Amino acid sequence: MAADQAKAVSDLNKLILLIVAIVSGWLLYYLSPVLMPFFIAALLAYLGDPLVDKLETWKLSRTKSVTLVFGILFITMSVMLLVMLPLLSAQVAKLFTNLPDYLTTAQKLIEPWLVSAGLPTEVFNLQTLKQALSQYWSQVSQVAGGVFSYMTRSGMVLLQWLGNLVLIPVLTFYLLRDWDLLVARFRELLPRRYSEKFISMSLECDDMLAGFIRGQLMVMLALAIIYTVGLSIIGLELALLLGVVAGVVSFVPYLGLIVGIALSGLAAFFQFGEWLPVVYVAIVFTVAQMIEGMLLTPRFVGERIGLHPVAVIFAVLAGGQLFGFTGVLLALPVAAVVVVLLRHAHQRYVSSQLYS
Repeated sequence: MAADQAKAVSDLNKLILLIVAIVSGWLLYYLSPVLMPFFIAALLAYLGDPLVDKLETWKLSRTKSVTLVFGILFITMSVMLLVMLPLLSAQVAKLFTNLPDYLTTAQKLIEPWLVSAGLPTEVFNLQTLKQALSQYWSQVSQVAGGVFSYMTRSGMVLLQWLGNLVLIPVLTFYLLRDWDLLVARFRELLPRRYSEKFISMSLECDDMLAGFIRGQLMVMLALAIIYTVGLSIIGLELALLLGVVAGVVSFVPYLGLIVGIALSGLAAFFQFGEWLPVVYVAIVFTVAQMIEGMLLTPRFVGERIGLHPVAVIFAVLAGGQLFGFTGVLLALPVAAVVVVLLRHAHQRYVSSQLYS
Protein backbone atom coordinates (compact mmCIF):
# COMPACT_ATOMS: atom_id res chain seq x y z
CA MET A 1 0.00 0.00 0.00
CA ALA A 2 2.77 2.39 0.97
CA ALA A 3 4.66 1.55 -2.23
CA ASP A 4 1.56 2.30 -4.32
CA GLN A 5 1.11 5.67 -2.58
CA ALA A 6 4.76 6.57 -3.15
CA LYS A 7 4.46 5.63 -6.84
CA ALA A 8 1.27 7.72 -7.13
CA VAL A 9 3.01 10.73 -5.56
CA SER A 10 5.99 10.28 -7.91
CA ASP A 11 3.71 10.11 -10.95
CA LEU A 12 1.84 13.19 -9.76
CA ASN A 13 5.12 15.11 -9.38
CA LYS A 14 6.16 14.12 -12.89
CA LEU A 15 2.79 15.24 -14.25
CA ILE A 16 3.10 18.58 -12.46
CA LEU A 17 6.60 19.10 -13.87
CA LEU A 18 5.34 18.27 -17.36
CA ILE A 19 2.46 20.73 -17.03
CA VAL A 20 4.81 23.45 -15.73
CA ALA A 21 7.18 22.84 -18.67
CA ILE A 22 4.33 23.03 -21.22
CA VAL A 23 2.86 26.19 -19.67
CA SER A 24 6.31 27.80 -19.47
CA GLY A 25 6.98 27.03 -23.14
CA TRP A 26 3.57 28.43 -24.13
CA LEU A 27 4.15 31.63 -22.14
CA LEU A 28 7.65 31.97 -23.56
CA TYR A 29 6.32 31.67 -27.10
CA TYR A 30 3.60 34.31 -26.69
CA LEU A 31 5.56 36.69 -24.46
CA SER A 32 8.84 36.49 -26.41
CA PRO A 33 8.60 40.09 -27.76
CA VAL A 34 8.06 41.42 -24.23
CA LEU A 35 10.76 39.24 -22.68
CA MET A 36 13.48 40.25 -25.14
CA PRO A 37 14.96 43.11 -23.04
CA PHE A 38 14.90 40.87 -19.94
CA PHE A 39 16.87 38.14 -21.72
CA ILE A 40 19.38 40.64 -23.11
CA ALA A 41 19.85 42.09 -19.63
CA ALA A 42 20.20 38.59 -18.13
CA LEU A 43 22.84 37.70 -20.73
CA LEU A 44 24.83 40.87 -19.99
CA ALA A 45 24.54 40.22 -16.25
CA TYR A 46 25.70 36.64 -16.72
CA LEU A 47 28.72 37.81 -18.70
CA GLY A 48 29.59 40.51 -16.19
CA ASP A 49 29.07 38.60 -12.93
CA PRO A 50 32.51 36.87 -12.87
CA LEU A 51 34.23 40.25 -13.20
CA VAL A 52 32.10 41.64 -10.36
CA ASP A 53 33.04 38.66 -8.18
CA LYS A 54 36.69 39.25 -9.05
CA LEU A 55 36.47 42.91 -8.01
CA GLU A 56 34.82 41.89 -4.73
CA THR A 57 37.92 39.85 -3.87
CA TRP A 58 39.83 43.13 -4.11
CA LYS A 59 37.83 44.47 -1.12
CA LEU A 60 35.37 46.46 -3.22
CA SER A 61 31.72 46.39 -2.21
CA ARG A 62 29.18 44.65 -4.43
CA THR A 63 27.56 47.95 -5.38
CA LYS A 64 30.87 49.59 -6.32
CA SER A 65 31.96 46.52 -8.27
CA VAL A 66 28.66 46.41 -10.15
CA THR A 67 28.84 50.13 -10.89
CA LEU A 68 32.34 49.76 -12.33
CA VAL A 69 31.47 46.71 -14.47
CA PHE A 70 28.19 48.30 -15.56
CA GLY A 71 30.07 51.40 -16.63
CA ILE A 72 32.46 49.27 -18.71
CA LEU A 73 29.56 47.42 -20.36
CA PHE A 74 27.66 50.67 -21.01
CA ILE A 75 30.67 52.42 -22.55
CA THR A 76 31.48 49.38 -24.69
CA MET A 77 27.93 49.08 -26.01
CA SER A 78 27.72 52.83 -26.62
CA VAL A 79 30.98 52.82 -28.59
CA MET A 80 29.74 49.91 -30.68
CA LEU A 81 26.44 51.65 -31.44
CA LEU A 82 27.77 55.17 -32.01
CA VAL A 83 31.08 54.40 -33.72
CA MET A 84 31.06 50.92 -35.21
CA LEU A 85 27.59 50.96 -36.77
CA PRO A 86 28.15 54.11 -38.88
CA LEU A 87 31.56 52.83 -40.01
CA LEU A 88 30.15 49.43 -40.96
CA SER A 89 27.21 51.06 -42.72
CA ALA A 90 29.59 53.23 -44.75
CA GLN A 91 31.62 50.17 -45.77
CA VAL A 92 28.49 48.24 -46.76
CA ALA A 93 27.43 51.22 -48.90
CA LYS A 94 30.88 51.29 -50.48
CA LEU A 95 30.66 47.56 -51.20
CA PHE A 96 27.34 47.95 -53.04
CA THR A 97 28.72 50.94 -54.93
CA ASN A 98 31.81 49.04 -56.09
CA LEU A 99 30.10 45.70 -56.69
CA PRO A 100 29.16 46.40 -60.37
CA ASP A 101 32.82 47.22 -61.11
CA TYR A 102 33.91 44.03 -59.35
CA LEU A 103 31.49 42.02 -61.46
CA THR A 104 32.77 43.66 -64.64
CA THR A 105 36.33 42.70 -63.71
CA ALA A 106 35.24 39.13 -62.96
CA GLN A 107 33.47 38.88 -66.30
CA LYS A 108 36.58 40.11 -68.20
CA LEU A 109 38.70 37.50 -66.43
CA ILE A 110 36.33 34.56 -66.93
CA GLU A 111 35.26 35.22 -70.54
CA PRO A 112 38.66 34.18 -72.04
CA TRP A 113 38.46 30.90 -70.11
CA LEU A 114 34.98 30.26 -71.48
CA VAL A 115 36.15 30.95 -75.04
CA SER A 116 39.16 28.64 -74.66
CA ALA A 117 36.89 25.92 -73.27
CA GLY A 118 34.49 26.30 -76.20
CA LEU A 119 31.63 27.55 -74.02
CA PRO A 120 29.37 30.48 -74.96
CA THR A 121 30.21 33.69 -73.11
CA GLU A 122 26.49 34.24 -72.41
CA VAL A 123 26.81 31.56 -69.71
CA PHE A 124 28.54 34.15 -67.51
CA ASN A 125 26.77 37.35 -68.55
CA LEU A 126 26.57 39.53 -65.45
CA GLN A 127 24.92 42.55 -67.02
CA THR A 128 21.49 41.57 -65.73
CA LEU A 129 22.89 41.00 -62.24
CA LYS A 130 24.60 44.40 -62.24
CA GLN A 131 21.38 46.13 -63.23
CA ALA A 132 19.49 44.24 -60.53
CA LEU A 133 22.06 45.26 -57.90
CA SER A 134 21.81 48.93 -58.93
CA GLN A 135 18.03 48.81 -58.66
CA TYR A 136 18.22 46.93 -55.36
CA TRP A 137 20.59 49.47 -53.82
CA SER A 138 18.33 52.37 -54.82
CA GLN A 139 15.33 50.51 -53.42
CA VAL A 140 17.20 49.81 -50.15
CA SER A 141 17.77 53.52 -49.68
CA GLN A 142 14.09 54.22 -50.32
CA VAL A 143 13.00 51.42 -47.96
CA ALA A 144 15.37 52.63 -45.24
CA GLY A 145 13.89 56.10 -45.51
CA GLY A 146 10.39 54.63 -45.45
CA VAL A 147 11.13 52.57 -42.36
CA PHE A 148 12.54 55.59 -40.55
CA SER A 149 9.53 57.64 -41.59
CA TYR A 150 7.19 54.87 -40.38
CA MET A 151 8.97 54.67 -37.03
CA THR A 152 8.68 58.40 -36.52
CA ARG A 153 4.98 58.31 -37.41
CA SER A 154 4.19 55.23 -35.33
CA GLY A 155 4.35 56.38 -31.73
CA MET A 156 4.06 52.86 -30.29
CA VAL A 157 7.00 51.50 -32.28
CA LEU A 158 9.17 54.48 -31.37
CA LEU A 159 8.20 54.23 -27.71
CA GLN A 160 8.99 50.52 -27.70
CA TRP A 161 12.46 51.11 -29.10
CA LEU A 162 13.14 53.93 -26.65
CA GLY A 163 11.71 51.86 -23.81
CA ASN A 164 14.03 48.96 -24.59
CA LEU A 165 17.04 51.27 -24.82
CA VAL A 166 16.25 52.59 -21.33
CA LEU A 167 15.00 49.32 -19.83
CA ILE A 168 17.93 47.08 -20.79
CA PRO A 169 20.59 49.09 -18.88
CA VAL A 170 18.33 49.40 -15.82
CA LEU A 171 17.54 45.68 -15.79
CA THR A 172 21.21 44.81 -16.36
CA PHE A 173 22.29 46.90 -13.37
CA TYR A 174 19.79 45.37 -10.95
CA LEU A 175 20.32 41.81 -12.19
CA LEU A 176 24.08 42.25 -11.94
CA ARG A 177 23.81 43.63 -8.42
CA ASP A 178 21.54 40.83 -7.18
CA TRP A 179 22.84 37.96 -9.34
CA ASP A 180 24.40 35.94 -6.50
CA LEU A 181 21.35 36.55 -4.32
CA LEU A 182 18.98 35.36 -7.07
CA VAL A 183 21.05 32.21 -7.60
CA ALA A 184 21.03 31.50 -3.85
CA ARG A 185 17.25 32.02 -3.62
CA PHE A 186 16.70 29.70 -6.57
CA ARG A 187 18.79 26.98 -4.94
CA GLU A 188 16.72 27.29 -1.77
CA LEU A 189 13.61 26.39 -3.77
CA LEU A 190 15.07 23.07 -4.93
CA PRO A 191 13.88 19.89 -3.16
CA ARG A 192 16.61 18.79 -0.78
CA ARG A 193 16.93 15.28 -2.24
CA TYR A 194 17.50 16.66 -5.76
CA SER A 195 19.42 19.82 -4.90
CA GLU A 196 22.92 18.33 -4.89
CA LYS A 197 22.44 16.62 -8.27
CA PHE A 198 20.73 19.66 -9.77
CA ILE A 199 23.46 22.03 -8.57
CA SER A 200 26.14 19.72 -9.95
CA MET A 201 24.45 19.65 -13.35
CA SER A 202 23.89 23.41 -13.33
CA LEU A 203 27.59 23.94 -12.63
CA GLU A 204 28.39 21.74 -15.64
CA CYS A 205 26.05 23.85 -17.78
CA ASP A 206 27.65 27.02 -16.47
CA ASP A 207 31.14 25.69 -17.18
CA MET A 208 30.13 24.80 -20.73
CA LEU A 209 28.49 28.17 -21.33
CA ALA A 210 31.38 30.04 -19.72
CA GLY A 211 33.85 28.11 -21.84
CA PHE A 212 31.96 28.87 -25.01
CA ILE A 213 30.24 32.25 -24.61
CA ARG A 214 32.69 34.23 -22.49
CA GLY A 215 35.80 32.62 -23.97
CA GLN A 216 34.62 32.56 -27.56
CA LEU A 217 33.42 36.17 -27.45
CA MET A 218 36.89 37.25 -26.41
CA VAL A 219 38.45 35.14 -29.17
CA MET A 220 36.02 36.57 -31.75
CA LEU A 221 36.74 40.15 -30.62
CA ALA A 222 40.50 39.61 -30.70
CA LEU A 223 40.38 37.98 -34.14
CA ALA A 224 38.17 40.75 -35.53
CA ILE A 225 40.72 43.32 -34.34
CA ILE A 226 43.66 41.35 -35.76
CA TYR A 227 41.92 40.81 -39.10
CA THR A 228 40.90 44.48 -39.37
CA VAL A 229 44.36 45.79 -38.49
CA GLY A 230 46.10 43.38 -40.84
CA LEU A 231 43.78 44.11 -43.77
CA SER A 232 44.10 47.86 -43.11
CA ILE A 233 47.89 47.58 -43.31
CA ILE A 234 47.49 45.96 -46.73
CA GLY A 235 45.32 48.93 -47.74
CA LEU A 236 42.03 47.11 -48.24
CA GLU A 237 39.11 49.54 -48.42
CA LEU A 238 36.66 47.10 -46.78
CA ALA A 239 39.07 46.07 -44.01
CA LEU A 240 36.68 46.82 -41.12
CA LEU A 241 33.67 45.06 -42.68
CA LEU A 242 35.64 41.97 -43.72
CA GLY A 243 37.49 41.79 -40.40
CA VAL A 244 34.27 41.95 -38.38
CA VAL A 245 32.53 39.36 -40.56
CA ALA A 246 35.47 36.95 -40.31
CA GLY A 247 35.70 37.50 -36.56
CA VAL A 248 31.98 36.90 -36.00
CA VAL A 249 31.84 33.62 -37.95
CA SER A 250 35.00 32.34 -36.23
CA PHE A 251 32.86 30.73 -33.51
CA VAL A 252 32.86 27.73 -35.87
CA PRO A 253 36.43 26.37 -36.10
CA TYR A 254 38.18 27.32 -39.34
CA LEU A 255 35.03 28.93 -40.77
CA GLY A 256 36.35 32.43 -40.06
CA LEU A 257 39.63 31.50 -41.75
CA ILE A 258 37.93 30.10 -44.86
CA VAL A 259 35.33 32.87 -45.19
CA GLY A 260 37.86 35.58 -44.41
CA ILE A 261 40.45 34.44 -46.94
CA ALA A 262 37.80 33.92 -49.64
CA LEU A 263 36.05 37.28 -49.23
CA SER A 264 39.14 39.33 -48.42
CA GLY A 265 41.11 37.69 -51.23
CA LEU A 266 38.41 38.55 -53.76
CA ALA A 267 38.14 42.10 -52.42
CA ALA A 268 41.92 42.55 -52.59
CA PHE A 269 42.12 41.25 -56.15
CA PHE A 270 39.24 43.39 -57.39
CA GLN A 271 40.60 46.49 -55.66
CA PHE A 272 44.27 46.19 -56.73
CA GLY A 273 43.91 44.07 -59.88
CA GLU A 274 46.88 41.83 -59.04
CA TRP A 275 47.63 38.67 -57.06
CA LEU A 276 50.28 39.92 -54.63
CA PRO A 277 47.73 41.58 -52.26
CA VAL A 278 45.85 38.26 -52.22
CA VAL A 279 49.04 36.60 -50.93
CA TYR A 280 49.26 39.29 -48.24
CA VAL A 281 45.66 38.52 -47.25
CA ALA A 282 46.50 34.83 -46.89
CA ILE A 283 49.49 35.76 -44.72
CA VAL A 284 47.31 37.95 -42.45
CA PHE A 285 44.79 35.16 -41.87
CA THR A 286 47.47 32.51 -41.42
CA VAL A 287 49.24 34.58 -38.77
CA ALA A 288 45.91 35.30 -37.05
CA GLN A 289 45.08 31.57 -37.06
CA MET A 290 48.44 30.80 -35.45
CA ILE A 291 47.83 33.45 -32.79
CA GLU A 292 44.39 31.99 -32.11
CA GLY A 293 45.67 28.42 -31.79
CA MET A 294 48.74 29.19 -29.68
CA LEU A 295 47.53 32.13 -27.57
CA LEU A 296 43.87 33.15 -27.77
CA THR A 297 42.04 29.82 -27.46
CA PRO A 298 44.30 28.42 -24.69
CA ARG A 299 44.04 31.71 -22.81
CA PHE A 300 40.30 32.42 -23.04
CA VAL A 301 38.72 29.01 -23.69
CA GLY A 302 41.31 26.64 -22.24
CA GLU A 303 40.61 22.93 -22.05
CA ARG A 304 36.95 23.28 -21.11
CA ILE A 305 34.55 21.28 -23.23
CA GLY A 306 32.35 23.62 -25.23
CA LEU A 307 29.42 23.03 -27.52
CA HIS A 308 30.02 21.28 -30.81
CA PRO A 309 29.90 23.72 -33.76
CA VAL A 310 27.06 21.77 -35.39
CA ALA A 311 25.06 21.95 -32.14
CA VAL A 312 25.67 25.71 -31.94
CA ILE A 313 24.48 26.35 -35.51
CA PHE A 314 21.40 24.16 -35.12
CA ALA A 315 20.50 25.67 -31.73
CA VAL A 316 20.73 29.25 -33.00
CA LEU A 317 18.74 28.53 -36.18
CA ALA A 318 16.08 26.53 -34.32
CA GLY A 319 15.75 29.18 -31.60
CA GLY A 320 15.37 31.93 -34.18
CA GLN A 321 12.78 29.94 -36.12
CA LEU A 322 10.68 29.14 -33.04
CA PHE A 323 10.95 32.28 -30.91
CA GLY A 324 12.58 34.97 -33.06
CA PHE A 325 15.38 37.05 -31.57
CA THR A 326 14.48 35.91 -28.05
CA GLY A 327 14.97 32.34 -29.20
CA VAL A 328 18.43 33.22 -30.49
CA LEU A 329 19.34 34.55 -27.06
CA LEU A 330 18.01 31.42 -25.36
CA ALA A 331 19.49 28.97 -27.87
CA LEU A 332 22.90 28.46 -26.30
CA PRO A 333 21.75 28.14 -22.65
CA VAL A 334 19.09 25.63 -23.68
CA ALA A 335 21.58 23.72 -25.84
CA ALA A 336 24.04 23.54 -22.93
CA VAL A 337 21.34 22.15 -20.63
CA VAL A 338 20.29 19.58 -23.24
CA VAL A 339 23.89 18.47 -23.82
CA VAL A 340 24.49 18.02 -20.07
CA LEU A 341 21.23 16.08 -19.68
CA LEU A 342 22.12 13.85 -22.62
CA ARG A 343 25.55 13.23 -21.15
CA HIS A 344 24.09 12.15 -17.81
CA ALA A 345 21.43 10.05 -19.54
CA HIS A 346 24.18 8.31 -21.53
CA GLN A 347 26.15 7.60 -18.35
CA ARG A 348 23.08 6.15 -16.64
CA TYR A 349 22.31 4.01 -19.69
CA VAL A 350 25.87 2.64 -19.86
CA SER A 351 25.79 1.75 -16.15
CA SER A 352 22.29 0.23 -16.33
CA GLN A 353 21.24 -3.36 -16.95
CA LEU A 354 19.88 -2.44 -20.39
CA TYR A 355 23.45 -1.87 -21.64
CA SER A 356 24.83 -5.14 -20.30
